[in-house]
Amino acid sequence: MCGIVGAIAQRNVAKILLEGLSRLEYRGYDSSGVAINNETGVRAHRAVGKVQALKDKFEAEPLDGKIGIAHTRWATHGKPTEANAHPHFSGPDLALVHNGIIENHDVLRRELKAKGYEFKSETDTEVIVHLVHEALKSEPNFVQAVKNALESLHGAFAIAVTLNDENERLVVARQGSPLVVGVGIEENFVASDQLALLHVTDQFIFLEEGDVAELTRDGVTVWDKDDIIQERPISVFNHNVDATDKGEFRHYMLKEIYEQPTVVAACLEGRLSHERVLTSCFGANSEFLKQVENVHIVACGTSYHAGMVAKYWIEDMANIPCTVEVASEYRYRKVAVPKNTLFLTLSQSGETADTLAALRMAKELNYLTTLAICNVPSSTLVRESGLTLLTKAGAEIGVASTKAFTTQLTALLITSIAIAAEKGELSDAKQAELVQALRSLPAYLDAAIKQDSTIQVVAEQFANKHHALFLGRGPMFPIALEGALKLKEISYIHAEAYPAGELKHGPLALVDEDMPIITMVPHNVMLDKLKSNLQEVAARGGELFVFADKDTDLHSEEGVTFTEVPKVDAILEPIVHTIPLQLLSYHVAVVKGTDVDQPRNLAKSVTVE
Repeated sequence: MCGIVGAIAQRNVAKILLEGLSRLEYRGYDSSGVAINNETGVRAHRAVGKVQALKDKFEAEPLDGKIGIAHTRWATHGKPTEANAHPHFSGPDLALVHNGIIENHDVLRRELKAKGYEFKSETDTEVIVHLVHEALKSEPNFVQAVKNALESLHGAFAIAVTLNDENERLVVARQGSPLVVGVGIEENFVASDQLALLHVTDQFIFLEEGDVAELTRDGVTVWDKDDIIQERPISVFNHNVDATDKGEFRHYMLKEIYEQPTVVAACLEGRLSHERVLTSCFGANSEFLKQVENVHIVACGTSYHAGMVAKYWIEDMANIPCTVEVASEYRYRKVAVPKNTLFLTLSQSGETADTLAALRMAKELNYLTTLAICNVPSSTLVRESGLTLLTKAGAEIGVASTKAFTTQLTALLITSIAIAAEKGELSDAKQAELVQALRSLPAYLDAAIKQDSTIQVVAEQFANKHHALFLGRGPMFPIALEGALKLKEISYIHAEAYPAGELKHGPLALVDEDMPIITMVPHNVMLDKLKSNLQEVAARGGELFVFADKDTDLHSEEGVTFTEVPKVDAILEPIVHTIPLQLLSYHVAVVKGTDVDQPRNLAKSVTVE
């Protein structure tokens, strides 16, 4: 879960690389480094901590050159130290950066030590650069030497390598980790994410599994996994470059919370007629909807919570079974696939390692088809899935997902309605009612965001809290899970979520005056039962924080802090109730003084297992 940037140009690339690292810092921020290749050799700066620490080194001792590679690290093998920061070297002229995990690094390290190589880090990456150095002893062609070295690796990787010789070029490769080539005029670039390069180009080549590429100033040559030269298409990036600008907001996370009405409207655009979901949004093969008899949703983290909500929608509306599973569990068990099962994956980045591995496994099984709900049209998940539904959330920089989650929920609701309608489980009148509810969703989200100042005051009561319990019933239980995840991610408060009906089966033992209990109260048939659960908490001195609409007849009183949420159609409640929990987590983190956008130990795109 690291970020790679590389450049070969007619100009000094130092500023290009540093700006690219700043834009990739959401992918890893334990340490960073840059290696610049010029006529004096390959020189490098590395630093522990945020990219700013690296920039400070450049300010004190500038490096310049027309070829370079850079890296921001999220530690896997070895602690965050300067010695473990990338780039890594073998000899004075060969430098390499790497994203991924080399599973057989221990064996390779022993073999290389036996050949006289000295290791200066604890990383698996240093193995790769020494393998390339060893390959160059018998294969003088730089590209071929890299290819030969890669044959020894087991695991996932994206790499960029520079060699200080008379042939000025970068060599890059990917296997299981994302890598994109940026195309310019007499200059070319490489990065883990196109966001890193938007300040220099908007034209990109997305490398495929097993690709190796040579970048010179004049062009890009790509070899596929069978060592055959391929002409990969050039795509133009359509997102707003200002996605990396916080604007008037203090943090990316708050900016992205406020963007939700707009991006949800974008997610709905072109997918609804006046009275129905337009099944054409699933592509030319939308006839699969009539055949679906089961749905299997596989995802990780926040996306998994979105899938859990969709289970309620699908089973209620379409009247077919739906199972939801964590991708890292799915891929390591024997899977029984019922007839005509839709395999549905969810991922913000489309590069989540476990989800991609699950998709590849599923494609070998007897699923009806595969559908990816994803935010990045150029991602590996989108390219490898049979069908896709893009969430259109735009770039999300904050590590804690907000707008990606609500757009996933919106896309899942569109999918649920479409399946139910195509299978004849929804009357025309009911579908028209649901479509009108969907059309009102952006306005309801905007109304929920207007409670920001109220929630900011509520958050102050969490300043000295160390634990929190979230409760929910029905589709609000996954929203409780998501609320707990957000709070723990960015404020470091230990938080758990339970179905409210499970209180008496253990969690009630935790309730006291120091344990805040947060609950979202839906206005449905579960209301009275949830009120009883809240009474159980109040009777034991628990401090309740209740989010509900005013018609639930709940209000603030001693031991209860009530925050109003807009009253909406029941089908929209999980999406709208997400907003106050995001705002609560954000403001609690601000009160506690944590790093909101880049919480410790986490990275945005989980591209390693």
